[in-house]
Amino acid sequence: MTSKGKTRRTMSVGLSGAALALALTAPAHGAPQAASPQAPRAASPVASQVAGGGADWQLTETGVDARFRGLAAVDRRTAWAAGSKGTVLRTTDGGRSWRNVSPPGAGELELRDVEAFDARRAVVLAIGEGEASRVLRTDDGGATWTESFRNTDPRAFYDCITFFDHRNGLAMSDPVDGKYRILSTRDGGRSWTVLPDKGMPAALPGEAGFAASGQCLVSSGPKDVWLATGGGATARVLHSRDRGLNWTVAETTVPAGDPARGVFGLAFRDRTHGIAVGGDYRKDQPSPQAAAVTGDGGRRWKAASAPPPAYRSGVAWLPHSSRAALAVGPTGTDLTTDGGRTWRTVDTGSYDTVDCTRDGACWASGEQGRIARLGRR
Repeated sequence: MTSKGKTRRTMSVGLSGAALALALTAPAHGAPQAASPQAPRAASPVASQVAGGGADWQLTETGVDARFRGLAAVDRRTAWAAGSKGTVLRTTDGGRSWRNVSPPGAGELELRDVEAFDARRAVVLAIGEGEASRVLRTDDGGATWTESFRNTDPRAFYDCITFFDHRNGLAMSDPVDGKYRILSTRDGGRSWTVLPDKGMPAALPGEAGFAASGQCLVSSGPKDVWLATGGGATARVLHSRDRGLNWTVAETTVPAGDPARGVFGLAFRDRTHGIAVGGDYRKDQPSPQAAAVTGDGGRRWKAASAPPPAYRSGVAWLPHSSRAALAVGPTGTDLTTDGGRTWRTVDTGSYDTVDCTRDGACWASGEQGRIARLGRR
């Protein structure tokens, strides 16, 4: 298929409003640091750009109008996006052009998550009741796709997928018989097995996951994985240390008690430090306490003292930073430079999810074909 348009346009509202705050937490490369256990890590390239006031979300021309809630940023040049109408896009030139690599005949599928290993290998998750929930995999950059899982249980509804490495991964479904259902792969998504639920705590009445950003199930390291919930009396985060066999559960401070409220996105920079974002996704409803943080792997969650001002569905740590992260939602992007305790709105564009790479690139995607990369003005 032919690649899409190459025109780039820069948003009028950038991220430079956080320059001073981030500069204080991100010393320049090579600068001496005090010998203190609290000393922040050296600045990443993307953090340095933001700190210098020279970085903005740059919208790329995708040529489609799908809503991209699934995003997998591989590196500075390569990213995948999965969205409505069975749409999958891939770039290998930093977003200057996008190739439509949608699976044939997938136009009726709602693709809500994508996990990519490189420019050629990726796994996408379609959501929905019964057979609408599927997993597809490509090994040739989207030229061909193989359906590796189709849900046949009408009670199951799969929401998110995550991988620990190139072989081991999990997918999660809303509760079936009172417990979340976990799907496991050991061959990179080529085959899947439903895990036993003996080690899974009971779900709360009305509780479920949110397929809003591909971040309701996230992993860090070889075995740790976290599952975000909402809709029940409290918004909870479940944690497994053994790739989904046994789980513990903790309440968060993010408001719930309604099918539209709860934790929508999680990000862990290591096994212990995590951020949860969410709120109420309805436009006419406020979202107080829309973020929480943990420093003990999710055993306890503390409310952000200055949370984002509205519902946020996606969150990502800035590359190589122990303190800086971005949260996104339909009404804007927020930045934290203190590990998630306080947030500042730095952009008003609409995005559903965000992802950053180890080599210093951050990407965001959302409605009306919107995919952006954080770059220099």
